[in-house]
Amino acid sequence: MVCIVLGASRCKPSQKTKPATSRPTSSREASFRRDIVEYAARYKGSQYTPAGKNPGSGFDCSGFTSYVMDHFNISLSPAAREQVKQGKSKRIEDAKPGDLIFFRRSPKEPIFHVSLVKSNNGKSLVVIHSTTSRGVIEEDVLNSTYWKQYIDSVRDVVSEKY
Repeated sequence: MVCIVLGASRCKPSQKTKPATSRPTSSREASFRRDIVEYAARYKGSQYTPAGKNPGSGFDCSGFTSYVMDHFNISLSPAAREQVKQGKSKRIEDAKPGDLIFFRRSPKEPIFHVSLVKSNNGKSLVVIHSTTSRGVIEEDVLNSTYWKQYIDSVRDVVSEKY
């Protein structure tokens, strides 16, 4: 068992794939990651729509992340349960802007939500995501009484471009 969340109240099984070690981000990659976050932020306030995949009709969580990444020629499945298999696994402490955070209610249940990292300083993990109750919003999931307990894993789908 590995605790993957800083200050986690429970441990979860580690993933089958070994998390990547943190590597320095080139200035070009850091700029690319900032562009992804800025683009995602444009859609704050968009409505939530089940199976929604565009700003015109609204987004669900994975429709939002796949829409944003598609703008940067990063192909993602439209389903969170498949997105969690894409890119490279990494530790929550190493999450960078543009990485994806996945949520699961228990180790035996499937992934139920995905969000896009805006920032991570070890004490807060700010994401942009499409929620059923508030649509596309920005919030700190490490300091959320709801989201923190469900954080499952982090995937880097951006670094492959560099």
